Amino acid sequence: MSVITISRGSYSRGKEIAEKVSAKLDYKCISRDLLLEVSKKYNIPEVKLVHAIHDAPNILDRFNRKKDTYIAFIKSALLNQFKEDNIVYHGLAGHFFVRHIPHALKVRVIADMKERVPLEMERKGVGEEKARRILEKDDKQRRAWSKDLYGIDTADPSLYDLVLHIKQLTVADAVDLICDTVSKTSFQTTAESQRMMEDLAISAAIQKVLMDVEPGIKVCVDKQIAYIETQSALGAEESLVKEIREITETFDEISDIKIECHPIVALSE
Repeated sequence: MSVITISRGSYSRGKEIAEKVSAKLDYKCISRDLLLEVSKKYNIPEVKLVHAIHDAPNILDRFNRKKDTYIAFIKSALLNQFKEDNIVYHGLAGHFFVRHIPHALKVRVIADMKERVPLEMERKGVGEEKARRILEKDDKQRRAWSKDLYGIDTADPSLYDLVLHIKQLTVADAVDLICDTVSKTSFQTTAESQRMMEDLAISAAIQKVLMDVEPGIKVCVDKQIAYIETQSALGAEESLVKEIREITETFDEISDIKIECHPIVALSE
């Protein structure tokens, strides 16, 4: 029992590999469909969720923090699925959210540009040069997104347990390698690793709700204790802490709450 995240560029065969792995292991396979579920449940236009995942934040996003809100919804939805175990997820972000979970096998699938371009040409009905530009732009945006939000480069191999190059390796080879690796003892779910995953999921769920109160809030749950860090205007700390505590207490998984609220001191001109 494990979670497998497959990160891939456009037309790197990652989707095909993920679906074949899930079929072979009898795991649930999730991807873009999760965006549709989040979109319907929270009445957020799907196009905004797609842009939140794919595009690097711009100046306006940083000002109004809408992107952070969308990411919080996606993170919470993903982790809620991951805690059920036996999951294959392909797409962006998944491996970021479970970086320190022992039973999460993090895979990166790559392919040469010359292999990817014909697929893009066929899909978009464009010439070779334009297809190449589209793919290069997409790759650049994906890397910029992860660097801006997490300070992490998706091309960094240290983020993954397996990096598979689809060239000499076939799709079937990649499927076999992933299934063989995830069967190792080191990637099996334990009581402790499952607790870690559930702590992550409840942290994300609480943060998603509290972002309506304070967008920059930070939440970390460890062994049913919620550690919350936030900021407030000078003099408003008490009321903010009270509101945060009242909301967090509605989560049955939490036995204690510890809140740090740092006052923001306005600088005089």
